[in-house]
Amino acid sequence: MITLSRRLVTGALASFALSGAGTNRGRAKSLADAPAPKRVRLGAFTITTLLDADQTIDGPWPIVGEDRPRAEVEAVMRDNRLPTSRFTPGFTPVLIETGTQRILFDTGNGEVGFIPRPAGGRLASQLRRVGLSPEAIDLVVLTHCHTDHIGGLKEGDAPLFPNAAYVVGEAEYRFWAAEDRLSAPPDSNTYKSAMVVRSHLFPLRARVRFVKPGDTIAPGIAAMAAYGHTPGHLAFHCESEGHRMLIWGDCAHHEVASLSHPEWHAFFDLDKDQGIATRRAIYAMAATERLLVAGYHTAFPSLGYVERQAGGYRWVSLTGAGDP
Repeated sequence: MITLSRRLVTGALASFALSGAGTNRGRAKSLADAPAPKRVRLGAFTITTLLDADQTIDGPWPIVGEDRPRAEVEAVMRDNRLPTSRFTPGFTPVLIETGTQRILFDTGNGEVGFIPRPAGGRLASQLRRVGLSPEAIDLVVLTHCHTDHIGGLKEGDAPLFPNAAYVVGEAEYRFWAAEDRLSAPPDSNTYKSAMVVRSHLFPLRARVRFVKPGDTIAPGIAAMAAYGHTPGHLAFHCESEGHRMLIWGDCAHHEVASLSHPEWHAFFDLDKDQGIATRRAIYAMAATERLLVAGYHTAFPSLGYVERQAGGYRWVSLTGAGDP
Protein backbone atom coordinates (compact mmCIF):
# COMPACT_ATOMS: atom_id res chain seq x y z
CA MET A 1 0.00 0.00 0.00
CA ILE A 2 1.37 3.40 -1.02
CA THR A 3 0.51 6.20 1.46
CA LEU A 4 1.84 9.52 2.68
CA SER A 5 2.17 10.76 6.26
CA ARG A 6 -0.77 13.14 6.81
CA ARG A 7 -9.12 25.98 5.25
CA LEU A 8 -9.92 27.05 2.36
CA VAL A 9 -9.74 30.87 2.80
CA THR A 10 -12.56 32.58 0.99
CA GLY A 11 -13.61 35.96 -0.32
CA ALA A 12 -12.10 38.65 -2.44
CA LEU A 13 -8.52 37.36 -2.39
CA ALA A 14 -9.62 34.04 -3.91
CA SER A 15 -11.31 35.90 -6.72
CA PHE A 16 -8.20 38.04 -7.18
CA ALA A 17 -5.92 35.04 -7.23
CA LEU A 18 -7.54 32.72 -9.71
CA SER A 19 -11.05 33.47 -10.82
CA GLY A 20 -11.65 37.19 -11.04
CA ALA A 21 -10.27 40.27 -12.70
CA GLY A 22 -6.81 39.79 -11.23
CA THR A 23 -6.33 36.58 -13.15
CA ASN A 24 -7.31 37.78 -16.55
CA ARG A 25 -5.36 40.93 -17.22
CA GLY A 26 -3.09 39.08 -19.65
CA ARG A 27 -4.27 38.37 -23.17
CA ALA A 28 -5.24 34.73 -23.66
CA LYS A 29 -3.43 32.86 -26.39
CA SER A 30 -5.55 31.21 -29.04
CA LEU A 31 -5.63 27.43 -29.13
CA ALA A 32 -3.53 27.51 -32.29
CA ASP A 33 -0.83 29.43 -30.40
CA ALA A 34 -1.01 27.25 -27.28
CA PRO A 35 1.53 24.48 -26.68
CA ALA A 36 0.69 21.18 -28.33
CA PRO A 37 0.03 18.18 -26.08
CA LYS A 38 3.19 16.48 -24.81
CA ARG A 39 3.45 12.71 -25.37
CA VAL A 40 6.02 10.37 -23.81
CA ARG A 41 6.32 6.66 -23.20
CA LEU A 42 6.36 5.09 -19.75
CA GLY A 43 7.08 1.43 -20.36
CA ALA A 44 4.06 0.17 -22.29
CA PHE A 45 2.01 3.24 -21.34
CA THR A 46 1.67 6.36 -23.48
CA ILE A 47 1.46 9.50 -21.35
CA THR A 48 -0.03 12.70 -22.77
CA THR A 49 -0.26 16.01 -20.93
CA LEU A 50 -3.00 18.33 -22.19
CA LEU A 51 -2.93 22.04 -21.39
CA ASP A 52 -6.50 23.02 -20.54
CA ALA A 53 -5.80 26.70 -19.77
CA ASP A 54 -3.13 29.10 -20.98
CA GLN A 55 -3.32 32.33 -19.00
CA THR A 56 -0.79 34.54 -17.21
CA ILE A 57 -2.10 35.46 -13.76
CA ASP A 58 -1.04 37.37 -10.65
CA GLY A 59 1.32 35.52 -8.35
CA PRO A 60 2.78 33.27 -7.17
CA TRP A 61 2.18 35.22 -3.93
CA PRO A 62 -0.25 34.73 -2.19
CA ILE A 63 -1.19 31.48 -3.94
CA VAL A 64 2.14 30.19 -2.59
CA GLY A 65 3.57 31.76 0.56
CA GLU A 66 0.32 33.19 1.84
CA ASP A 67 1.84 33.28 5.34
CA ARG A 68 5.03 35.02 4.19
CA PRO A 69 5.67 38.67 3.30
CA ARG A 70 5.10 39.32 -0.37
CA ALA A 71 8.67 40.59 -0.72
CA GLU A 72 10.06 37.25 0.51
CA VAL A 73 8.25 35.30 -2.19
CA GLU A 74 9.17 37.85 -4.84
CA ALA A 75 12.84 37.54 -3.81
CA VAL A 76 12.73 33.80 -4.56
CA MET A 77 11.31 34.56 -7.99
CA ARG A 78 13.99 37.17 -8.60
CA ASP A 79 16.74 34.81 -7.49
CA ASN A 80 15.49 32.29 -10.06
CA ARG A 81 15.35 34.91 -12.84
CA LEU A 82 11.54 34.76 -12.98
CA PRO A 83 8.96 37.56 -12.99
CA THR A 84 8.17 38.54 -9.43
CA SER A 85 4.40 39.08 -9.66
CA ARG A 86 3.09 37.26 -12.74
CA PHE A 87 3.24 33.61 -13.82
CA THR A 88 1.61 31.15 -16.18
CA PRO A 89 0.56 28.04 -14.26
CA GLY A 90 -0.28 24.78 -15.87
CA PHE A 91 -3.82 23.47 -15.77
CA THR A 92 -2.84 20.11 -17.11
CA PRO A 93 -4.91 16.92 -17.18
CA VAL A 94 -2.99 13.72 -17.92
CA LEU A 95 -4.05 10.97 -20.31
CA ILE A 96 -2.63 7.47 -19.89
CA GLU A 97 -3.16 4.98 -22.69
CA THR A 98 -2.37 1.59 -21.20
CA GLY A 99 -3.00 -0.46 -24.32
CA THR A 100 -6.41 -1.57 -23.08
CA GLN A 101 -7.79 1.65 -21.57
CA ARG A 102 -7.63 5.39 -22.08
CA ILE A 103 -7.56 6.89 -18.58
CA LEU A 104 -7.90 10.65 -18.06
CA PHE A 105 -6.76 12.25 -14.81
CA ASP A 106 -8.77 15.42 -14.10
CA THR A 107 -10.90 17.32 -16.60
CA GLY A 108 -9.80 20.94 -16.48
CA ASN A 109 -11.89 24.08 -16.11
CA GLY A 110 -14.72 23.42 -18.53
CA GLU A 111 -17.26 26.22 -18.61
CA VAL A 112 -17.14 26.90 -14.86
CA GLY A 113 -13.53 26.69 -13.65
CA PHE A 114 -10.96 29.20 -12.39
CA ILE A 115 -9.80 30.17 -15.88
CA PRO A 116 -12.81 31.02 -18.04
CA ARG A 117 -13.03 30.57 -21.75
CA PRO A 118 -11.49 31.31 -24.13
CA ALA A 119 -8.27 30.96 -22.11
CA GLY A 120 -9.51 27.87 -20.25
CA GLY A 121 -11.81 24.95 -20.85
CA ARG A 122 -9.82 23.59 -23.80
CA LEU A 123 -9.53 19.91 -22.89
CA ALA A 124 -11.80 18.53 -25.62
CA SER A 125 -9.96 20.56 -28.26
CA GLN A 126 -6.60 19.38 -26.94
CA LEU A 127 -7.73 15.75 -27.09
CA ARG A 128 -8.66 16.26 -30.72
CA ARG A 129 -5.15 17.54 -31.39
CA VAL A 130 -3.90 14.02 -30.61
CA GLY A 131 -6.61 12.36 -32.67
CA LEU A 132 -9.01 11.48 -29.86
CA SER A 133 -12.58 12.45 -29.10
CA PRO A 134 -14.05 12.68 -25.59
CA GLU A 135 -16.08 9.59 -26.47
CA ALA A 136 -12.84 7.60 -26.62
CA ILE A 137 -12.10 8.03 -22.89
CA ASP A 138 -12.78 4.87 -20.87
CA LEU A 139 -12.08 6.10 -17.34
CA VAL A 140 -11.95 9.55 -15.74
CA VAL A 141 -10.01 9.78 -12.46
CA LEU A 142 -10.26 12.86 -10.22
CA THR A 143 -7.45 13.91 -7.90
CA HIS A 144 -9.90 16.17 -6.06
CA CYS A 145 -13.03 18.22 -6.58
CA HIS A 146 -11.98 21.82 -7.10
CA THR A 147 -13.66 23.43 -10.08
CA ASP A 148 -10.53 23.54 -12.25
CA HIS A 149 -10.35 19.74 -12.00
CA ILE A 150 -14.02 18.79 -12.37
CA GLY A 151 -15.38 21.66 -14.48
CA GLY A 152 -14.71 19.70 -17.65
CA LEU A 153 -16.94 16.78 -16.68
CA LYS A 154 -19.81 18.40 -18.57
CA GLU A 155 -20.33 20.42 -21.72
CA GLY A 156 -23.66 22.20 -21.60
CA ASP A 157 -26.13 19.79 -20.04
CA ALA A 158 -24.42 16.59 -21.16
CA PRO A 159 -21.44 14.60 -19.86
CA LEU A 160 -18.36 15.39 -21.91
CA PHE A 161 -17.15 11.77 -21.57
CA PRO A 162 -20.34 9.78 -22.25
CA ASN A 163 -18.68 6.37 -22.42
CA ALA A 164 -16.46 6.71 -19.35
CA ALA A 165 -16.60 5.33 -15.86
CA TYR A 166 -15.38 7.61 -13.08
CA VAL A 167 -13.12 7.37 -10.03
CA VAL A 168 -13.07 9.77 -7.07
CA GLY A 169 -11.78 9.48 -3.54
CA GLU A 170 -14.42 8.37 -1.07
CA ALA A 171 -13.33 10.91 1.56
CA GLU A 172 -13.16 13.67 -1.04
CA TYR A 173 -16.67 13.03 -2.30
CA ARG A 174 -18.07 12.75 1.20
CA PHE A 175 -16.59 16.12 2.15
CA TRP A 176 -17.95 18.02 -0.84
CA ALA A 177 -21.31 16.26 -0.79
CA ALA A 178 -21.98 17.37 2.80
CA GLU A 179 -24.74 19.97 2.94
CA ASP A 180 -22.79 22.26 5.28
CA ARG A 181 -20.42 23.06 2.39
CA LEU A 182 -23.28 25.19 1.04
CA SER A 183 -23.18 27.36 4.16
CA ALA A 184 -19.90 28.90 2.96
CA PRO A 185 -20.08 32.43 1.48
CA PRO A 186 -21.44 32.28 -2.10
CA ASP A 187 -18.35 34.00 -3.50
CA SER A 188 -15.98 31.53 -1.83
CA ASN A 189 -14.07 28.74 -3.51
CA THR A 190 -15.65 26.25 -1.10
CA TYR A 191 -19.18 27.19 -2.12
CA LYS A 192 -18.34 27.27 -5.83
CA SER A 193 -16.67 23.85 -5.71
CA ALA A 194 -19.57 22.37 -3.76
CA MET A 195 -22.03 23.70 -6.34
CA VAL A 196 -20.03 22.28 -9.25
CA VAL A 197 -19.85 18.92 -7.48
CA ARG A 198 -23.65 19.00 -7.41
CA SER A 199 -24.10 20.10 -11.02
CA HIS A 200 -21.28 18.07 -12.61
CA LEU A 201 -20.51 15.05 -10.41
CA PHE A 202 -23.80 14.19 -8.71
CA PRO A 203 -25.49 13.29 -12.03
CA LEU A 204 -22.69 10.77 -12.74
CA ARG A 205 -22.88 9.05 -9.38
CA ALA A 206 -24.21 5.74 -10.75
CA ARG A 207 -21.00 5.44 -12.80
CA VAL A 208 -18.60 6.53 -10.04
CA ARG A 209 -16.30 4.19 -8.16
CA PHE A 210 -15.26 5.53 -4.77
CA VAL A 211 -11.69 4.68 -3.76
CA LYS A 212 -9.30 5.06 -0.86
CA PRO A 213 -5.49 5.19 -0.65
CA GLY A 214 -3.94 1.89 -1.69
CA ASP A 215 -6.73 0.94 -4.07
CA THR A 216 -5.80 -0.14 -7.58
CA ILE A 217 -7.41 2.08 -10.20
CA ALA A 218 -6.25 0.01 -13.16
CA PRO A 219 -3.37 -2.45 -13.61
CA GLY A 220 -0.20 -0.56 -12.64
CA ILE A 221 -2.03 2.47 -11.22
CA ALA A 222 -2.71 2.91 -7.49
CA ALA A 223 -4.17 5.70 -5.36
CA MET A 224 -2.09 7.44 -2.69
CA ALA A 225 -3.12 9.73 0.14
CA ALA A 226 -2.06 13.32 -0.52
CA TYR A 227 -4.34 15.09 1.92
CA GLY A 228 -4.24 18.73 2.94
CA HIS A 229 -5.09 20.64 -0.20
CA THR A 230 -8.52 19.07 0.24
CA PRO A 231 -9.55 16.43 2.80
CA GLY A 232 -9.53 13.59 0.28
CA HIS A 233 -6.95 14.78 -2.25
CA LEU A 234 -5.29 11.82 -3.96
CA ALA A 235 -2.10 11.27 -5.89
CA PHE A 236 -1.54 8.27 -8.17
CA HIS A 237 1.47 6.01 -8.57
CA CYS A 238 1.79 4.61 -12.09
CA GLU A 239 4.14 1.81 -13.16
CA SER A 240 4.69 -0.05 -16.42
CA GLU A 241 7.57 -2.39 -17.27
CA GLY A 242 9.57 -1.05 -14.33
CA HIS A 243 9.09 2.61 -15.31
CA ARG A 244 7.33 4.75 -12.73
CA MET A 245 5.47 8.06 -12.60
CA LEU A 246 3.67 10.04 -9.92
CA ILE A 247 0.57 12.10 -10.71
CA TRP A 248 0.44 14.48 -7.76
CA GLY A 249 -2.50 16.77 -8.56
CA ASP A 250 -2.18 20.01 -6.59
CA CYS A 251 0.82 19.17 -4.42
CA ALA A 252 2.48 22.22 -5.99
CA HIS A 253 1.01 25.47 -7.30
CA HIS A 254 4.31 26.82 -8.62
CA GLU A 255 7.30 24.76 -9.65
CA VAL A 256 9.81 27.10 -7.98
CA ALA A 257 8.01 28.64 -4.99
CA SER A 258 6.23 25.48 -3.87
CA LEU A 259 9.22 23.16 -4.18
CA SER A 260 11.88 25.47 -2.78
CA HIS A 261 9.74 26.15 0.30
CA PRO A 262 7.33 23.27 0.99
CA GLU A 263 6.81 24.78 4.47
CA TRP A 264 5.12 27.88 3.02
CA HIS A 265 1.36 27.92 3.21
CA ALA A 266 -0.62 27.35 0.03
CA PHE A 267 -3.58 29.70 -0.18
CA PHE A 268 -5.99 27.08 -1.51
CA ASP A 269 -5.10 24.33 0.98
CA LEU A 270 -7.98 23.54 3.31
CA ASP A 271 -5.61 22.17 5.97
CA LYS A 272 -2.41 24.21 5.92
CA ASP A 273 -0.39 21.99 8.26
CA GLN A 274 -1.43 18.80 6.50
CA GLY A 275 -0.60 20.38 3.16
CA ILE A 276 2.93 21.10 4.40
CA ALA A 277 3.36 17.54 5.67
CA THR A 278 2.13 16.13 2.36
CA ARG A 279 4.43 18.33 0.28
CA ARG A 280 7.44 17.36 2.37
CA ALA A 281 6.62 13.66 2.12
CA ILE A 282 5.72 13.57 -1.55
CA TYR A 283 8.66 15.73 -2.67
CA ALA A 284 11.01 13.51 -0.67
CA MET A 285 9.51 10.40 -2.26
CA ALA A 286 9.76 11.83 -5.79
CA ALA A 287 13.38 12.91 -5.26
CA THR A 288 14.56 9.76 -3.50
CA GLU A 289 12.93 7.39 -5.96
CA ARG A 290 13.70 9.55 -9.01
CA LEU A 291 10.13 9.42 -10.22
CA LEU A 292 8.80 11.17 -13.26
CA VAL A 293 6.13 13.56 -11.95
CA ALA A 294 3.02 15.00 -13.56
CA GLY A 295 2.25 18.23 -11.67
CA TYR A 296 -1.09 19.75 -12.61
CA HIS A 297 -0.10 23.38 -11.92
CA THR A 298 3.58 23.23 -12.85
CA ALA A 299 4.39 25.03 -16.07
CA PHE A 300 3.56 23.08 -19.20
CA PRO A 301 4.48 20.38 -20.20
CA SER A 302 3.84 19.77 -16.48
CA LEU A 303 6.19 16.79 -16.46
CA GLY A 304 9.47 16.72 -14.60
CA TYR A 305 11.64 15.44 -11.81
CA VAL A 306 12.26 16.62 -8.25
CA GLU A 307 15.79 17.13 -6.93
CA ARG A 308 16.94 18.12 -3.46
CA GLN A 309 18.57 21.49 -2.92
CA ALA A 310 19.56 23.43 0.19
CA GLY A 311 16.49 23.92 2.35
CA GLY A 312 14.04 22.35 -0.09
CA TYR A 313 13.69 20.98 -3.60
CA ARG A 314 13.83 22.04 -7.20
CA TRP A 315 11.80 21.09 -10.26
CA VAL A 316 13.60 19.84 -13.37
CA SER A 317 11.19 20.11 -16.28
CA LEU A 318 10.99 17.41 -18.92
CA THR A 319 11.27 19.71 -21.88
CA GLY A 320 13.17 17.59 -24.40
CA ALA A 321 11.62 15.64 -27.23
CA GLY A 322 12.62 12.20 -25.95
CA ASP A 323 11.01 9.86 -23.45
CA PRO A 324 11.97 9.99 -19.75
